[in-house]
Amino acid sequence: MMDNNPEECSLCFNNYEDNLLRPRTLPCGHTFCSQCIDNAIKNGQLTCPRCHAQHAATAATQFSINYGMEALIRKLKGIEVLPGKPIKAPARGISKKLRSLVQEQKSIISSLITSCEEVLSQLGEYRGQLGDWKTHHLQLQDRLYALVEQNKSAMKLLELEDTSVMDMTTQGEEGKTQLQVMVGSLNTVNTPQEVDTTIDTADGYKMKVEDWLQKCQELFPDVKTVHTSVKVQETIREALEMMTTETGATADTVHLGDSASSIMNKVQEITGQIPQKQLTVEDLCRMREPVKRLVEAGRVVAVQEDQDGRRSARITLEDGQLYLHPLLRQPTPADAHTLQESEVVGMLEPSCTLAFLDLGWAGLTRGRVTIRLTPDTPLARQFVLLCTGQRGHTYHNTKLLRVVYKGSQWECVGGGDYESNDGKGGAPLLPDLQGQYRMSDRAGTVWATFGPEDPKSAQFVITTRDSQDGVQWQDVFGDVVSGLDVVRAAVNHSDITEVTVVDCGVVLPL
Repeated sequence: MMDNNPEECSLCFNNYEDNLLRPRTLPCGHTFCSQCIDNAIKNGQLTCPRCHAQHAATAATQFSINYGMEALIRKLKGIEVLPGKPIKAPARGISKKLRSLVQEQKSIISSLITSCEEVLSQLGEYRGQLGDWKTHHLQLQDRLYALVEQNKSAMKLLELEDTSVMDMTTQGEEGKTQLQVMVGSLNTVNTPQEVDTTIDTADGYKMKVEDWLQKCQELFPDVKTVHTSVKVQETIREALEMMTTETGATADTVHLGDSASSIMNKVQEITGQIPQKQLTVEDLCRMREPVKRLVEAGRVVAVQEDQDGRRSARITLEDGQLYLHPLLRQPTPADAHTLQESEVVGMLEPSCTLAFLDLGWAGLTRGRVTIRLTPDTPLARQFVLLCTGQRGHTYHNTKLLRVVYKGSQWECVGGGDYESNDGKGGAPLLPDLQGQYRMSDRAGTVWATFGPEDPKSAQFVITTRDSQDGVQWQDVFGDVVSGLDVVRAAVNHSDITEVTVVDCGVVLPL
């Protein structure tokens, strides 16, 4: 809808001005005066009155001033003419040269005012960040106090246990001494009466020591004391190690005098923070520590949107390898950083494309099969499409279909019917799959079940043994580089159709 009064705030209908009513633009693109924005902020959140988008905010100064709007208002004021009153001619008291000098000074001052306002806005945003950090420090301080209290409680338990051990040690030493005395007495008895008396006394001491031994077995160690002590020690040690690592880390040099960077940009550079929705594929390739933490926390996803809606793919980091999982219709985490699937897949190089299939049966994931694909072959490109789901179809949740020549040198297993999951489907995703394919007789060879020209060419076969008689498989487009033992275990399962591709995807280069 066209705004017929651009010089007015659309909420309070007051004209924008230089003080409390300056026009400020929200990230969603809508503009309101500073006063209305301040009034709309509740509990650190601002809901746009126009589109209802949510923005984190503590003050209107966090949002940029709409200088274009102010320039328009100044222009409108300059051409405004009151009815019945002539336009005043410019004063002729000063020369054209002096008037030019005045205009130059006005321009310089206006520019400085604009710079001041921009820095004031940055300071307001920075102050909000400082406030957040102070709150976090207080929360951490409370947690540290709680750790100290836990440590004190553990120390009290240890002191009580130590006192108990000391008491029992004293009793044991006394019992041992008494038994030693009785041994000496038994060595010197000379009459039946002495024997009876000494044995009776010895029996009393024996009962006391046996009772002491039983108590020691029952009392020590005290499970609560030992468990509490060990856990508190581990918790505090981990906290201290993390603190030592963080405080000992050397920050990259930041030139605070660089006028090209805003205050918050410098803060983000110092802290290594990545603003929401600003993560790039280049950041993923460099895999610096802040990005690594995001990926490990499951907060980086690849997305693809089409006429049927949005699909998202997980990006994970396991054992130093970066994995792209298939696009699925699943909710995207609210705090996730999103990248376009096409840009992420663009990281792949045909000469080193690795795909993976995770196989599972009986309710468990049994292992990962990693396949190196033959570069620049249509069947390999189709395999990548079905591992990533870029065309809407994927090997995810498909089952293995058959074992051929089980137990022989030509043993192999087939799968890949993404359509009907019974061996009757698997239509090609590319119009022409003809190409230069190699042959192989090695275990782990991956080839097309029916060939590139067949209407079920998406189905694949993996061999499990080396051929000993010179027989070679045709239309080969990949080789298993790890996980062949998982394939062999699947072949030996009682029912191959119970074996499922529980996950799939590609390996991204770092």
